[in-house]
Amino acid sequence: MKLSVIVPAYKEEHRIGPTLQAISDFLSKQSYQSEILVCIDGSPDKTNQVVAGFAGKIPDLKIFDNTENHGKGWVVRQGMLAATGDLRLFTDADNSTSIEQVAKFLPYAQEGYNVVIGSIEVAGAKINEHAQWYRRALGHWSKYLIRLVAGLWGVHDTQRGFKLFSAKAAQAVFSKAKIDRFGFDIEVLAMAKKKGFKIKEVPVVWNNAGESTVSLKSYLEVFKDLLRVRWYLWTGQYR
Repeated sequence: MKLSVIVPAYKEEHRIGPTLQAISDFLSKQSYQSEILVCIDGSPDKTNQVVAGFAGKIPDLKIFDNTENHGKGWVVRQGMLAATGDLRLFTDADNSTSIEQVAKFLPYAQEGYNVVIGSIEVAGAKINEHAQWYRRALGHWSKYLIRLVAGLWGVHDTQRGFKLFSAKAAQAVFSKAKIDRFGFDIEVLAMAKKKGFKIKEVPVVWNNAGESTVSLKSYLEVFKDLLRVRWYLWTGQYR
């Protein structure tokens, strides 16, 4: 087995270094092969310089230094399609879900689940959150709307940035994906379900330091993306 870890990065110069080191330290102790793909989303700070400093220090590190900002969905898609692993995980650059938790996901992948996702809405999850009040409120109520509109009622948490795909599912889903920004999580799960891939939700420990680049405007954009996903499903544009 080979595991590909995709890390999208935007304005992460202060957090990406420790995260990359933690991922590398964990993977170096595993019996399986691995690679790390960092996809920089036209970040205006020194994120690219920090990541470049790991070149030659971390084995099998691939860096995609995009000069323009396209959106998280765009760079995750870039990494997923460029990866060579039998299993492909994308994880947030702030290390809000620590890499060692992927160990809980692998048995489900071996059982035949094509998509295994981290969740804070199922039994066993732990949340250490310091987010703004509006983010907590919007996050709570938006989950129900997302599940209803996207046809994902059986998925309790679509938005955690810690999702594992088989190579087959990644290629089938991300090659057809259209959403470039924060609504991409909804899209890839809706597509995976539509295509008949098995999805497993696994509880994670989630640490949110409250320094996210997600703004109130981002929530409005996600809502628009949700409607776009519904329209694409209705009109058969993912076939």
